[in-house]
Amino acid sequence: MTAQIQFRLRIKRHEDIALGPGKISLLEAIARTGSISAAGRELQMSYRRAWNLLDEINRSLAEPAVITAAGGAHGGGSRLTAVGLEIIERYRRIEATAAQAADADLQRLLQLLAP
Repeated sequence: MTAQIQFRLRIKRHEDIALGPGKISLLEAIARTGSISAAGRELQMSYRRAWNLLDEINRSLAEPAVITAAGGAHGGGSRLTAVGLEIIERYRRIEATAAQAADADLQRLLQLLAP
């Protein structure tokens, strides 16, 4: 089994996790699918769980990350706002920057692991 490096950046607001890896994955899935329920299925979580995570995200922000439209004859849907898109972009950029900055230390840690 090969070692795997995984950053787990979490941003807390009061006692709640406002943004973290699961919430970013949910935003990305909503962007891909245009639907909270489809995003939940893609991530193997219930609609209720996806909705609750999204509600936590939106309540933590000054502006919503996702806008939803109710279903009906023409169906509903969800889409990321400019804020939602920016959150994903900045979060992923922070991960990449951290990985690059810590590369030498990470490589040394990997060398210290048992084969």
